[in-house]
Amino acid sequence: MLNETIELWERGAYQSEGKDGFIPTLDTYILDGIKKKRGAVLICPGGGYEFTSEREAEPIAMQFNAAGFHAFVLYYSVSPQKHPQPLLDLSRAMCIIRENAKAWNVDCEKIAVCGFSAGGHLAASLGVHWEKPYLQKAAGIKKGMNKPNALILCYPVITSGEFAHRGSIENLLGKQANKKLLYEMSLEHQINKKTPPAFIWHTFNDGAVPVENSLFFANEMRKKGIPFELHIYQEGSHGLSLATSETDDGNMGVYPHIATWVKLCIEWMEKLFNK
Repeated sequence: MLNETIELWERGAYQSEGKDGFIPTLDTYILDGIKKKRGAVLICPGGGYEFTSEREAEPIAMQFNAAGFHAFVLYYSVSPQKHPQPLLDLSRAMCIIRENAKAWNVDCEKIAVCGFSAGGHLAASLGVHWEKPYLQKAAGIKKGMNKPNALILCYPVITSGEFAHRGSIENLLGKQANKKLLYEMSLEHQINKKTPPAFIWHTFNDGAVPVENSLFFANEMRKKGIPFELHIYQEGSHGLSLATSETDDGNMGVYPHIATWVKLCIEWMEKLFNK
């Protein structure tokens, strides 16, 4: 396996606001034993746009590796950095993967972005906003190279409205965000014909990010005729990650039924990418 950490931006091109000199990075989990083109999954851990959760990082990459996909983990900008910096980070990471596709044996038509909670908001943001001029004009981001081929949204933050996870939205946009910006980043309103297909899962009992977030996104995808697969598990709290003992921190619990999401997601991706 090729495992390295890549800084997204050249020194001086990223302006950190404290946070212990944080620089956004991309960790690679590239399968290099058998040289063949493979699909890839770019993972955005959750953390309320305040931090990036290790429970939703390498353990997820290992699961996709085991299924034959290259994997990447993005440690993107969080508060006090604000929008659009996290989305710029994700766009740049997608471009880096495609720029190195030949060397890394990545199939450029089979790259999914997978996000958890606030990381799900970031992944979905790329799905609906990848063509935005402010992304296309940024150094290191080439037009169209930042577009994901699929979205994997795990208990995602989606809306800035009634069912919002306020902490995530305020960390991303600030407490004084105007109505126009709140609407732009309420992603159920931004789905368009160029939004890629999505695999979405949530739990009915999620007490932090209400299940309505996923339902809103899926409902609007349906209206636009964009394929998706949606799984709502009845039990389970927010932030379950794999829902196995590996990612249980002692507070989350283990849910074998919810853990089926990985298998279902891989089946969905294989069908989507190989049709």
